[in-house]
Amino acid sequence: MEDPVGEDAGAKGHGNMTDLPPAAESDEATRIAGLRSSFGRGLLGTPLTGLRLSWAVRSENADARQLEYQLAVSSGNGEWDVQPAIAGEVSTGIRDARGFSAREVRRYAVRVRTQVGWTAWSTPLTVEAGVPGDELDARVIGIPSEVAGPVPLLRREFRLETAPRSARLRLSALGLVDAWINGVRVSDALLTPGWTSYQKRVLVDTLDVTDLLRAGDNVLVAAVGDGWYRGPFGFARRTAIYGDRIGVLAQLELTSPDGATEIIASDESWRGGFGAVRSAGIYDGTIIDQSLDAVGVHEPGFDDTGWTQASIIETDLARFEPRASEPVRVIAEREMSIERRNDRLLLDSGQNVSGWVRLVVRGAAGDVVTIRHAEVLEPSGELHTAALRKAKATDVYTLASDGEHVLEPVFTFHGFRYADVVGDAEVVSATAIAISSDLEPRSTFRSSDAALDQFHSNVLWSQRDNFVSVPTDCPQRDERLGWTGDAQAFAATANTLLDTEAFWMSWLRDLEIDQTDEGGVPSVVPDIIRRQDMLMGGTPTDNMGRAGWADAATIVPLAVYESYGSTEVLERQLDSMRRWVGHLRRRAGHGIVLPTEPFQYGDWLDPDAPAARPWEAKVSSDYVANAFYVHSARLVARAERLVGDAQAASQYDALADSVAAATWERWGEEAVSTQTGAALALEFRIAPEERRAGLADALAANVARSDGRISTGFLGTPLVLFALSNNGHVAEAYRMVLRHEAPSWLYQVDRGATTVWERWDAILPDGSIHGGDMDAGNSGGESGGMLSFNHYAYGAMIDWVYRTVAGLAPDAESPGYRTVHVAPRPARALDRAAATIATGLGELSIDWRLDGDALEATLTVPFGARALLDLPLTESSTVTVNGDPAPAELHHGTHRITVTAPAVA
Repeated sequence: MEDPVGEDAGAKGHGNMTDLPPAAESDEATRIAGLRSSFGRGLLGTPLTGLRLSWAVRSENADARQLEYQLAVSSGNGEWDVQPAIAGEVSTGIRDARGFSAREVRRYAVRVRTQVGWTAWSTPLTVEAGVPGDELDARVIGIPSEVAGPVPLLRREFRLETAPRSARLRLSALGLVDAWINGVRVSDALLTPGWTSYQKRVLVDTLDVTDLLRAGDNVLVAAVGDGWYRGPFGFARRTAIYGDRIGVLAQLELTSPDGATEIIASDESWRGGFGAVRSAGIYDGTIIDQSLDAVGVHEPGFDDTGWTQASIIETDLARFEPRASEPVRVIAEREMSIERRNDRLLLDSGQNVSGWVRLVVRGAAGDVVTIRHAEVLEPSGELHTAALRKAKATDVYTLASDGEHVLEPVFTFHGFRYADVVGDAEVVSATAIAISSDLEPRSTFRSSDAALDQFHSNVLWSQRDNFVSVPTDCPQRDERLGWTGDAQAFAATANTLLDTEAFWMSWLRDLEIDQTDEGGVPSVVPDIIRRQDMLMGGTPTDNMGRAGWADAATIVPLAVYESYGSTEVLERQLDSMRRWVGHLRRRAGHGIVLPTEPFQYGDWLDPDAPAARPWEAKVSSDYVANAFYVHSARLVARAERLVGDAQAASQYDALADSVAAATWERWGEEAVSTQTGAALALEFRIAPEERRAGLADALAANVARSDGRISTGFLGTPLVLFALSNNGHVAEAYRMVLRHEAPSWLYQVDRGATTVWERWDAILPDGSIHGGDMDAGNSGGESGGMLSFNHYAYGAMIDWVYRTVAGLAPDAESPGYRTVHVAPRPARALDRAAATIATGLGELSIDWRLDGDALEATLTVPFGARALLDLPLTESSTVTVNGDPAPAELHHGTHRITVTAPAVA
C-alpha cells in the first residue's frame, strides 16, 4: 500500500515556494514535471475524502533514481507544513490521510531526492473541496411540469453593492440542468449533473462564476430537463424512474472585496415558467419553438407575472455529493457536407459521433426545420432509422423571425454520422458536435497497416461516443445503458486509450450501490431494468448476476489498478468484490460449481449463434459462468493480498482451484473445441497445467483451418488473441487480426465503418444491412431490434495491439507501468509499429520497424519506470542497446535497440 501523507508531523514554513526549505545538495538536472490529484483535471469543489497525489519526474541524468520524496501542504493561514521525507520510488497514488472540510483550499508541493540531491519543489497543485448536500442552505426547487413536456425555467434576481472578490456556484438537479448568470452560461459542461444511481447519490458541480457577476442587478436562470431522472428511458420507456418531479439545486456563494460573505440559494422565493424548449428527451430529441421564447428572461426587470412561485421538492440532501470525475463536454466539431436529396438535405460528418447537429439556417418567421439522425445509410441512400427502434432522434425547430439562426438542441444527444434536414429555411452550414465525458487522451498508435490504424481510430471513437457520463453500450437507440459485460470486456483497452481512472471510480460506486443485499450485480449500472423489461425468448429474465456481466465488479477494479498503479480502487471496491463472489458461492449451494440456470448471456453475439437468439453460443453457458466464477475468485484473492486479508486470499485461491477443477471435469473437453472455450481455459487457468500446450496448439489449428475467422462473442473476443500469443502462436493471432473477410475486425473497416459494430455482420457482404431482429421483448420484436454501429465491446482487442503489436504492457505485480514489459512481435504482414502511452510516470513510447534482417526499435522509458526486454529472438539473434550488449533491464531515457535475425510471425 502507498505511504500516506502524515497527519501531524512536519516543520512549519511560509505560504510561498521560496520560503520552503532549500536543499543542501540539489539535483538541478532533475525536476518535477507534473503534480496532479486523483480527481478529474480542473475540477473545483472536489470530494472531501479520497484525495491521492501523483507526480512525474524528468531528468537529464540517466542514472538518477528517486530515493525518497517530501510533500509540503499549505492551507488555512497559507503556511507550508513540510512533511517528513518518505523513502522509496513510489510516486503514484499517495494518500492524504486528512480529509477536507467543506470549501477548504489546500496547496500541495513535492520534491524528490536522487543520488545527487533534492530537486526543486514542484509547481504547487491547488485542491479546493466542495460542499456536501446536507451542508448546503439551498433546497431542490421546481414548478409543476409534464414528462416530455416544456422544459421549466427557474429564475432569481438579486442586487449586489459591489462586484464580488470571488463567487462559487454549487449546482445540481433532479434531472438535467443548464444555468446562466446575466445571460452567460455558467459552464461548458453538458448533461449535468450526469447519470449516477440517483436513489443514493447525485453529483454537485462547483463553478467559479466571479467574472459573470456585477455591481447592481444580477439574474440567475436555470433550465431543468427530464434527462435520465424522469424522462422515458430503458427498453420499456418507463418514466419517472427515480422521481416524478424535476428541479434545480443552486447555491451562489459570494465574497465581497471587504471579505463579507453572502449566499443566494434556491428556495421558494424563486419563480418559474416555460420558454422556447417544448420538449427535450435523451431518446427523442428536442423541440424548440423560438416564438415562445421567454424574451428578457436573463435581464433584470423581466415580467414574470405569468410565472409560478417555485416550491420545494422534498429530497434527502445527503445524497448530493461533490463531483470527482470530469463532466461531459464538447470534444470535437466536424464540418458536415451538404447534399440535396429530393425534398431534403443529406448531411455527412464523415465520422460516427455522439452529439448533435449545429445548424445555421436563413429563413422566415414560422419556418419549421426538422433534423433526423442515423448512423448509416440504406443502400437507397436514405437514412437507416430502423436500428433506432423507438428513439425518434429528431430535433425540430420553429423560427421566430426572419434572418439567420443558429439551431442546437438541449438535454439530448444522438448517435449519428448522417442527418437529413427538411424545411423551407436555407441551410447555411452544418456542424457535427461530438460530446463525451472529457477524459484526457492517453495514447497513440500507428503501424504499417492502414486498416488496423483505422480500426484503432474506430475503437477510440466508440469509447468517446459511449463514455457519456457512464460507459454505455450504444449512443443511438432507445437503450444507451451501462451494460456491465461491455464495460468489463473493454476496461483494459479503455484504460490505455483515455485517462479513465476517476471515471471508473465513479461508475464502480454506482455498481456497488446497485448490488443486491445478497451481493448480486446488475446487468446495467445504474440499474433501471426490471424483470418484466427483459424478455429473452419470450421469458421474463432477471438481470442480476449474469456471468461475464456481473463480474465487472471484480474485473474492472483490477484493470484500473494494473493500468494506473494506485490501490485506491481496490480499497474502495474490495467489499463489493467479496460480496459478488459470496453471491456466487451461495448460488452454488452445497455443490462446487454453479448450477444450470434459466438464463445466461453466455458468449453473447457469437457469430455462429442464431441471429435472433445471440445468447445461444457454441460454448456452454454453464461452462462460461463457472469460468468467470473462477476468474472472479482469483481476482478477489489478488485484491486481498494487496489491500485486505492474506488468509482470506488463500481461501479465495483454494475456492478458485476447486471450481476450476470441477468445471474442467464437467465441461472442459467439449468446451475447448470452441475458440471462446479454449481461450477461457487458457487465460482463466481452468485447464490442468499439463493440458495447456495441447489446448493452445488445438486453438491455433482451429484458427489456421478457418483462415483466421473470428468465432467469439463478447466474452471470448477480449481473450482469444492473448490465448494464442501467450502460448507461442503469434502467427495465428495476426492471422485473426489482419483478416478482412467477414467476420473480422478489418471487415468493418473495409465497409466504411468509423466506429465499432455491435454485430460482426452488421452490414452484410452484399451491402445490405442486418435486420437486427431479436427474439427478445426488450427489442419489441421490431426490425432493427438489436443493431448498433457504435458498440465498443469488440474493440477490446486493442489491448492486445498495445501489448503485443506495439509491445508495451504494464506488469501485474508492479502496476501503473512502474515495470514495463517491452515485447513487440513483428509480422511479415506488419513490419512497423509505433505507440505512446502517457503513464502516470511520464510518456512511454516505442517505434519499431523491420529493416532488412534486423528489428530496429527506439524505446523511451519514463523516469521511475524500468523496462524488461522480451524481444522476438531466434537462436541466431543478437541484441544491442545503444550499440552495447543489452542489459537485463532499462531505465529512463531513450534507447536504440537492435535485434538481428528476429523472430517474425
